[in-house]
Amino acid sequence: MTTDPASENVQEGTSEPDTGLRHRHLLGLEGWPSEDITRVLDTAVQFREVLDRPIRSVPSLRGVTVVNLFYEPSTRTRISFELAEKRLSADVVNFGSSGSSVSKGETLRDTARNIEAMKIDMVVVRHSSAGAPSFLTRCVNAVVINAGDGAHEHPTQALLDAMTIRQQFGRIRGLRIAIIGDIMHSRVARSNLHALTTMGAEVTLCGPASLLPVHLDRLLGEKARGQVRITTRLEEALDGCDVAMALRIQMERQGRSLFPSVREYHEQFGIQLEHLEKYKDLIVMHPGPVNRGVELATDVVDHERALILNQVTNGVAVRMSVLYLMADGRKQHA
Repeated sequence: MTTDPASENVQEGTSEPDTGLRHRHLLGLEGWPSEDITRVLDTAVQFREVLDRPIRSVPSLRGVTVVNLFYEPSTRTRISFELAEKRLSADVVNFGSSGSSVSKGETLRDTARNIEAMKIDMVVVRHSSAGAPSFLTRCVNAVVINAGDGAHEHPTQALLDAMTIRQQFGRIRGLRIAIIGDIMHSRVARSNLHALTTMGAEVTLCGPASLLPVHLDRLLGEKARGQVRITTRLEEALDGCDVAMALRIQMERQGRSLFPSVREYHEQFGIQLEHLEKYKDLIVMHPGPVNRGVELATDVVDHERALILNQVTNGVAVRMSVLYLMADGRKQHA
């Protein structure tokens, strides 16, 4: 019996595939083994094929209710999750803090418990406070998926980045990947560090000294010594690099200016067309939204070697994969 999530057997609920995932919730990628990450990516490839069909939905999560609990604005991530849920035929409820009972003083715990009383199965949560998804797991019985919490992690973004890289190169192990920008405040960088080093990539972190982590060894342990290096020179980061992943400058998370000016940042750390001309095989990625003329020059954003739109499409497939595997996994962890 097949375990293909896009197959008729699984669609109609006539098989019970073993997901093999070791976690009931997706709170972050720290501690996730390569086997689990690979399982998510392999399943996402199958769902990516579904997205290319004339009819782009499958009944894999029919009867499953998913609540999107977004306490922080994020048009791209919210739409991507909502589309993934609808492509899987889940029942979808969107909840935002603006104009809701939250604005009237209701706590996260009370909101979660009230939503769960409506008999939901899964919660996708985005919150400005690190640890909010973990806190939710102690308040509800539903599966919790982290859609970004403060400066902690953004696991599905890292998974879609890994999928895009593997799609381009056929592998992740042995590749040299530069993550450039506001590393210190970036949950995307943190999740990518966990995912990419676990999958065997060599990672270079690059940015102004004020935006680089001070205690990298505390985050990654021994991996930081063997697989991760830090530089404040963009040319050093790009030399011999396969993938350059530029991060959005997050002024709203800094509270104070940590570099002289946006113009100076672009001159020193922005990826320019001349970089693509110099490094002929370099691929460029960005989690979006892109600040044109800051992290990437406009002609780089629109270049054929920029995989930004591929990342967006793969984001739906990866989130379909996560939802499918975690929904099935709740039976095993019940």
